[in-house]
Amino acid sequence: MPDKKLLDNTQIAQVIKLLKVAMRDLPDPSVTLVGKKYKSPFLVLISCLLSLRTRDETTLPASERLFARADTMQEMLKVPVGEIQKLIYPVGFYKTKAVRIHDICEDLIHRFGGQVPDEIDDLLTLKGVGRKTANLVLTEGFGKPGICVDTHVHRISNRLGYIKTKTPDATESALREKLPLKYWIEYNALLVTWGQNVCKPISPICSTCPVDNICQRVNVGISR
Repeated sequence: MPDKKLLDNTQIAQVIKLLKVAMRDLPDPSVTLVGKKYKSPFLVLISCLLSLRTRDETTLPASERLFARADTMQEMLKVPVGEIQKLIYPVGFYKTKAVRIHDICEDLIHRFGGQVPDEIDDLLTLKGVGRKTANLVLTEGFGKPGICVDTHVHRISNRLGYIKTKTPDATESALREKLPLKYWIEYNALLVTWGQNVCKPISPICSTCPVDNICQRVNVGISR
């Protein structure tokens, strides 16, 4: 059978509208919460690093413990690496991340005058910062448009039938070309929250999903 026609932007606008209503009572992703609470690009960046390979329910408490101890790059450098490790445990790769936090603080001070850069190419020069983290710092730290693609955004964008891509990098490129700019900032948080609670990798809860009649269920086998 031929592939179904991809969803158009009128349909994705309807999807976004319906999901925003449906998730009003669901918690925001941890990095989004950090951005709203602290309003600091630096703390968003550190929280992003802690979130890698770590669940939100672990990331947010670890971030808050660390930020209660130090909330600027200058203060963070005064905290011994061993203490940072204890504060952020049990985030994934906590020992490596503690060292990286010091490295990034030093780099920001020496190369960027103690400021977090607000351009993606500059952010990508920081050790340990990939495209996902860089885009998230732009959107949640600076309120600038960016396309942050994690596993949820990649999976759901393809599952909906809005794009057809094989990798997260390809998904970012496809969304930059197709997704209207006005949705760029909110798109990640929306799909991450929906992916964590409803549109799960295995056996998504399609029976109560408000966009079930729009979603093409690409590669969905078993659902609930």
